[in-house]
Amino acid sequence: MLQENPAEIESLFRELLIGVTTFFRDPESFVKLKAVLLELVKSKPENGQMRIWVPGCSTGEEAYSVAIILHECMTEAKKTLNVQIFGTDIDSIAIDKARSGIYSGIASDVSKDRLSRFFTSRDNRFLIRKDIREMLIFAQQSVAKDPPFTKLDLITCRNLLIYFNAELQKKIIPVFHYSLLPTGYCFSVHRKRLTCLSTCFPS
Repeated sequence: MLQENPAEIESLFRELLIGVTTFFRDPESFVKLKAVLLELVKSKPENGQMRIWVPGCSTGEEAYSVAIILHECMTEAKKTLNVQIFGTDIDSIAIDKARSGIYSGIASDVSKDRLSRFFTSRDNRFLIRKDIREMLIFAQQSVAKDPPFTKLDLITCRNLLIYFNAELQKKIIPVFHYSLLPTGYCFSVHRKRLTCLSTCFPS
């Protein structure tokens, strides 16, 4: 079947992908993340650079969640930074949806305050505000094969490492070490905590 019908290969590929993600998944984790990001923002000079990578971003909810809390941190610190958030995934269809920034059925995941501040409503759908979307760059990428981003302040990989076996994790973790600044952080699902990769990594 696969040899005779190339479309079946693409269909099988889609079946193997796991696109489970929501805005602000595990809210307590995002409270901890915001505290760390606020300190990072305060440590940066005015108009300094903040670089973040969200590998395995799926349809973009987690990447946008990080952008929203980072915007809140800059507002609280009264500081403007040049922000680049890279959202990558192997699934081109998911990346296209992430780029659109349009979502429905998110009222249970996003507070009313954030919905009003960071989204516009259109035909019962919610569009991420332009200044938030401009903080992000979405691209199709294989974290196991393609070159990584570098000089990063944060990598959030909660949608990724949980689905990798031990062998692939051992391959990816050194890539993250290489990508992060010495003071960089990894937002990982394993213990729902932030870990500085310059010192350790949650197993």
